Amino acid sequence: MRSLKFSLSAALLLCSVPAYAQNAPYSSATISGLGARNIGSAAMSGRISAIAATREPSGKITLFVGAASGGVWKSDDSGTRFRPVFDEQPVQSIGAIALDPKNSKNVWVGTGESWMRNTVSIGDGIHKSTDGGETWTHAGLENSERIAKIVVSPKNSDTVFVAVPGALWSDSLGEYRSGGESPTAPSASGLFRSTDGGETWTEITHDVNKGFPKKPYGRIAVAVAPSNAKRVYAFVESPESALFVSDDGGATWEKRDKSQWMVWRPFYFANLIVDPKNPDRVFKPDGSLIVSEDGGKSFAVVGGFQGAHGDAHDVWIDPTNTQVVFVGDDGGMWYSYNGGSKWWKGNNLPVSQFYHVSMDDSDPYRVYGGLQDNSSWVGESQYPGGITNAQWENMYTGDGFWMFPDPADPDYIYAEYQGGEIGRVNRKTHQARNIKPRPNYKEKLRFNWNTPIELSPHEKETIYVGAQFLFRSRDHGQTWERISPDLTTNDPQKQKQEQTGGVTVDNSSAEMHTTIYSISESPKQKGLIWVGTDDGNLQLTRDSGKTWTNVIGNVPGLPKNSWVSWVQASNFNAGTAYAAFDRHTFGDMTPYAFKTTDYGKTWTPLVTPQDVKGVRGYAHVIKEDLVKPDLLFLGTEFGLWVSIDGGKNWAQFKGNHFPAAAVRDLAIHPRDNDLVLATHGRGIWIVDDITPLRALTPDLLTQNVAFVAARPVQQRIEGSGGWANGDAVFTGDNPPDAAVIAYYQRERHLFGKLKLEVLDSSGRVVDELPASRRPGLNRVTWAMRAKPPRVPPAAQIAFAGTRGPRLVPGVYTVRLTKGGKVSETKLTVGLDRRAKFSESDRKAQFDAAMKVHALFGDESALLERIVALRKALAQSTAALPEGDPIRKNVSDFDGKVDGVRKKIVATTEGGAITGEERLREHTDQLYGAILSYEGKPGGYQIAYIDTLKRELADATKEFDQLLAQDLPALNESLKAKGQQPVPAPPAKVGANDATRASGGAAAITGLLSSDFWLCQ
Repeated sequence: MRSLKFSLSAALLLCSVPAYAQNAPYSSATISGLGARNIGSAAMSGRISAIAATREPSGKITLFVGAASGGVWKSDDSGTRFRPVFDEQPVQSIGAIALDPKNSKNVWVGTGESWMRNTVSIGDGIHKSTDGGETWTHAGLENSERIAKIVVSPKNSDTVFVAVPGALWSDSLGEYRSGGESPTAPSASGLFRSTDGGETWTEITHDVNKGFPKKPYGRIAVAVAPSNAKRVYAFVESPESALFVSDDGGATWEKRDKSQWMVWRPFYFANLIVDPKNPDRVFKPDGSLIVSEDGGKSFAVVGGFQGAHGDAHDVWIDPTNTQVVFVGDDGGMWYSYNGGSKWWKGNNLPVSQFYHVSMDDSDPYRVYGGLQDNSSWVGESQYPGGITNAQWENMYTGDGFWMFPDPADPDYIYAEYQGGEIGRVNRKTHQARNIKPRPNYKEKLRFNWNTPIELSPHEKETIYVGAQFLFRSRDHGQTWERISPDLTTNDPQKQKQEQTGGVTVDNSSAEMHTTIYSISESPKQKGLIWVGTDDGNLQLTRDSGKTWTNVIGNVPGLPKNSWVSWVQASNFNAGTAYAAFDRHTFGDMTPYAFKTTDYGKTWTPLVTPQDVKGVRGYAHVIKEDLVKPDLLFLGTEFGLWVSIDGGKNWAQFKGNHFPAAAVRDLAIHPRDNDLVLATHGRGIWIVDDITPLRALTPDLLTQNVAFVAARPVQQRIEGSGGWANGDAVFTGDNPPDAAVIAYYQRERHLFGKLKLEVLDSSGRVVDELPASRRPGLNRVTWAMRAKPPRVPPAAQIAFAGTRGPRLVPGVYTVRLTKGGKVSETKLTVGLDRRAKFSESDRKAQFDAAMKVHALFGDESALLERIVALRKALAQSTAALPEGDPIRKNVSDFDGKVDGVRKKIVATTEGGAITGEERLREHTDQLYGAILSYEGKPGGYQIAYIDTLKRELADATKEFDQLLAQDLPALNESLKAKGQQPVPAPPAKVGANDATRASGGAAAITGLLSSDFWLCQ
């Protein structure tokens, strides 16, 4: 590990645009208007690699959390709520975070996770924020690849020390390497000390510094006690790994704990955190979080695998109260308020690390996937009230990878954890049967860490699994047959998992090599199967495995032994396939993607290091659309790229600020046309309805503005669901409960009004929508509702009356006016395909709702007359001298008028529930009941409309009698006193209009005196 020190006063950022981008027919802006929604989950969260926090004067804790591959998240309230603050940056892997001791608004982030493993991502250097994470500046070290630790000088905010391990996969040349070639080989690792701020360094050695171990070393973790600078802890990986402690600033050392959790997997757990106040109390994150209270002589387990997740990586201890301990591990964030004895899990960080994703045909469909160190889960793609953690269910165990619903039996799921441990799981009982193929006599099967599973598109009961051989089962895993020879290079030098690994050997199946990594059977031709291996073979059989051809040599310009990260048979042509290759383990971070149309005899480059076409990051997955062959999707370590012209050009998808997280897999729903993304660090994202992408033809791209096709509009049934979860929980977004209107603009609309209207079949404008002005694809949602009714103001809210009825299904016209030019398209609105009622039933429901809608309007009209009269009465009272007996006459008459008002609306103050229900409240209850079910209303509901109308007629009659009988006499007495008579309000102050905005309180506020209160 190298330590760098640098001083910063200013930074100059340079940016260049690839030449291709200037001439490309489309760009990120063209496609990103579709947006995307994150459905989580945060129940299983993901690996937390770095934590930094400070206790504010207010008592709150400002907390920054760095995810292994999910960016930086900030909490202003001690972890109750988080928001991402690093999403606009080009990388999302975080290695270290540090706050300036002199000014916590200065935040330093080192990118590139340092907890080394096979799926670790990369960074682009160090970033700085001077406003608490709101904005960022790249501050250097762009080629560092990963950063392990940042320390800001407490004396000078511009002096920053950074520990840079360097390139993980390409920094192994020369005589030495960290860890050595074997447990006894030379190593470049060492521990150094500086007493002059880093100007000069002296190595701590066994010969000079008594008690320090002999080389070779692997990884070394070092920590100085904040309360005693002479106390230094060092965990040293060596053939005799142990914790060493110095009480004289590193001059001499004493060997202390070397128990299992102390020395386990040091490449992954190399961190020590000392209590800010107690130099004898030290935490070591490990498989379990362990703590010593006696200066490292002994350790006890306080977290991980005992009520928490395990695999801890960083710890923050509150310096103002050291019983407050925060821990980040492979399962997310954990909080303890008693020193680590008990833990509370944070359920609000959606940084789960998915490997793969699939879907079923439920309506709405469910999403299936496996996660790094977090098992296999199934969740809802939408749910009433939002997709909370409760809508996700754990179905298997281990590190999750592939997961599919069994197409032959909906009660079962196929799931897999590391090393090919595939199981068939009953989704109702959760009983899991391991169906992993087993080796023959004196044989070793090599299953990849991420062993592929493939379901046959031709036989529902058939499933494929790859080791070095391809296995096929036609009976759900009850029996297996080998349908191939060894399809890998079978290189014995790449099969020494039990002998190599440096100082400490690790053999978790993540090290397994020369394995099958990708399988794809052609949906167009049964028995045509593609297989890619992790050591550079690309094999094809066209006869169900009887014969195989290795076509890797036909891929032009591809270096030898390149990892076949993905191979995909075309949905349209049997001879066509796509392949992506990943060479990041060779230090090559560039993408490779190719296409063949002749069964692998020749290949066309789609993306290569020589022509990256704007694509960033090594490639994980490439897939072809289900409808349009030229629509391709490429997932890389840094996001999603889309091609609408068969790979000639690519554009990055950034809809809804989609971050530059790794897209490891993607799936297209054949019914709903949704694109579902499995990100390794930010959970599952859904791009709803990619139909507009299919409409982006060369001709359309040249048009100034044009509507584009979208999937049929359904008026989805509204359901109730969800429950209060507090603020400390993540809730995934549902698709909009609205009709989605899609259109394309060649350029951003800058001048003049952009008008978007919806017309019914008669040509009447029923709504005007706020149009989106962005270039490229745009989506605007239409609620498909009439305007809310005018509701009489009262002492409580009329909840149902705050919205209008949903319009009936039918054909509507959408009209876009841009620069005086009018474009129109038809919009067909249909019922929810799950609905048990008919369109005529919907029409009956709408008509009933509109009758109640009109009743609200009539109630409002009467109340407005009453309010107008009472205002005039108040003015008359004010004009009369105090003590005048006519004032009582006016007051008595006003009391009678107000008595009518009290029959229409609840007037008792007391919040949302007053216990008082009048005509308006009964109307609102009926209105809500009718809106709650869009089928035909019950006869009793229709009858109740007439009942309420009669009650309103009674109130209207009573009011009119007051005007006809009592008001004239009152006016005569006023005239006798020389006062102006009180005018009778007109028969109707305002007419109910279903197309106007909600009048309610706002429409008549100006008519009321200050002693009236409105609530709407």
